[in-house]
Amino acid sequence: GIIVEQGMVRGVFCQGRRISARAVILATGGASYPATGSTGDGYRMAGAAGHRIVPVRPALVPLVTGGDVTSGMAGLRLRNTGVRLVVDSRRRARQFGELEFTDHGVSGPTVLTLSGAAVDALRQARRVELVLDLKPALDEGRLDARLQRDFARRAREPLASVLRGLLPRQMVPVCLKLTGLPPDRAAGQVRSGQRRRLRSWLKDFRLQVTGHRPLAEAIVTAGGVDLREVDSRTMQSRLVAGLFFAGEVLDLQGDTGGYNLQAAFSTGWLAGRSAAALLQEG
Repeated sequence: GIIVEQGMVRGVFCQGRRISARAVILATGGASYPATGSTGDGYRMAGAAGHRIVPVRPALVPLVTGGDVTSGMAGLRLRNTGVRLVVDSRRRARQFGELEFTDHGVSGPTVLTLSGAAVDALRQARRVELVLDLKPALDEGRLDARLQRDFARRAREPLASVLRGLLPRQMVPVCLKLTGLPPDRAAGQVRSGQRRRLRSWLKDFRLQVTGHRPLAEAIVTAGGVDLREVDSRTMQSRLVAGLFFAGEVLDLQGDTGGYNLQAAFSTGWLAGRSAAALLQEG
């Protein structure tokens, strides 16, 4: 643990030994990915030193969806997909890019980026949905024209076969089940109302989010040392002189794409520079 006396760092206890120091940098990481050595000990150390710890929870984490809608699509990756996060029927955020179906629900860059807000909403017992736009390049009119063209060209083929030209094979049974369209109906016999249902589903495929994967599977940890108690110019504690923070132990998390690594690099550099400057002051 960290030794604090009269509001100042005096050193650390390590393996039963006291090591004196006038500056200590707490850079223990978060609590996710325990295989890398993360244990969450840093939060306990900071809390013992008097710091407020914002509740720790997973971020950049795969989401769990309800029912068996995604079970037959595990392993399927979609590219160029629009994904909206809807909380209590209100859109909260939107992403565009890759999505992957898993044994438990969904993952991939779009889902991971939206997962932090989804986790917080679930913790508040709110209704959370992901809404997929499987044809984001086509508006309703252009999509309807595409469907009519495909159905006319392959009019005698069963609908299930024609849909494989629009969707990955694993998605066709899901589409037919959720739209109620008969798989063996000839494409040329699909009525306008049925085509409307199909069009609506392609632009508005809804998945209810019922949970998230555990913290151990999260890429980063949300929560941590309250940033209001840390001087962002030096990364030094505002409560304990000589105590500095760096990396994921802080209540600091970004989107997927290297932002969390950069936050660790930048806060680590600043904390080290500031701690060295403190010692040089004598």
